[in-house]
Order: sequence, then C-alpha cells, then structure tokens
Amino acid sequence: MARPSRPPGFDMTYRPDSTVSFGPPLKERLPWLAYLAFALIISGAIVYGQHAPTNSWLFKYVVEDDRHRIMPASVCAIILFCSAIAGVLRDQMRGVVVNPEGIVLRELLSFGVPRVRRWSWSQIDKVRIPKTDQKGQELPVLRGSIGLDLWDGTSALLPPVSNMLELAMMLERVALARAIPLEGTTGMLDDLQAAGVDSKRAPAA
Repeated sequence: MARPSRPPGFDMTYRPDSTVSFGPPLKERLPWLAYLAFALIISGAIVYGQHAPTNSWLFKYVVEDDRHRIMPASVCAIILFCSAIAGVLRDQMRGVVVNPEGIVLRELLSFGVPRVRRWSWSQIDKVRIPKTDQKGQELPVLRGSIGLDLWDGTSALLPPVSNMLELAMMLERVALARAIPLEGTTGMLDDLQAAGVDSKRAPAA
C-alpha cells in the first residue's frame, strides 16, 4: 500500500546530512570498563614490581616467585591487559548508526559473534516511538524501545543506546520528512526547519 502523499514542500528524498553513531548506554558498558580498570591495576602492579627495590615484598612476589609459576607474571599482565582492551572495543561495536542511506543495527550474538543489519529508508514502513515521561522543564525520557515496521512485514526493536532521545528525534524528523508513518512522538520537534519540514502540516501517521 502506497504511503499517503504530502503537501507541497515535503521532500520525500530527505536524508540526514551525516552519519551519527549511538553506542550502548553507560550502564551496559560498566562491566567491561570495570574489568579494564582491574586489568590496568594488576598490570601496573606487575610492571612496578619488576622495577621495585629487590628487598621489597612486591619484587619478591612478582620476580623471584616466577620460578614457581607455570606462566610468568609479565605474560599474565599482557594477556589480562589485551583481553580487557579487546573486550571494551568489542563492546563499542554494538549500537545503532543513522546515516544518509538508512539505519545500521550492530549487535553481538552468543559467544561474541557480531551481526550487522541494514535497512534503507525506503524499506521502513513505520517508525514507532515509545511513550515519554517529562517532569517540569526536564527533557523527556523514553519508556521503551524504538520500533521499526519493515517492508517485508517484519518488525525490529532498536536496542537501548546512550542517547535514546536524540536517536528518536532523528528518526522522527526523517519519518516526517519522507512521509513514513509515525506512531508516537517525542514532543520535541515543534520546529523542523533543519529538515525542511513544517511539523504543523505533518500528521503523526
């Protein structure tokens, strides 16, 4: 079914000017950041112990006791540090990317297997914005996940990101400009001059 036409002035080929990446929220990154901090502390202690005075307990533990270990302390520090860096970088691979061509969803499946899904703007039949809560003069907070209804009859939920409101506003702006049906609103797009859209003339669906 064809989308309803828009009045003159709506640009059906509107696209964002640049690529914007939305990473996972901080609370989901904390475990890996804590592991990185732990790795830095342990690695730093091992490096310091190798250069500490020979009569100190740290030197004896790190250097002299190495002869009783299967793996030297220096090798353990390298492995620990590299695994922490790799974990943080892999965690950063998750998220949502909005570019001029469409949306890219980056996920990590079981055992850390990455998966990338791409949808062009023409493949999106509806954008669903969750309900928002707003108290006083504070910015609204989205309660739920942003959903996409796709051209093949399937749907997808975008994962939580570090700035859900900005992502929702960007998708809302694109939906209004390209005549993509929109369910829900952030309530933040009273002026869509940046998108070339008059929001007063743009119905929500």
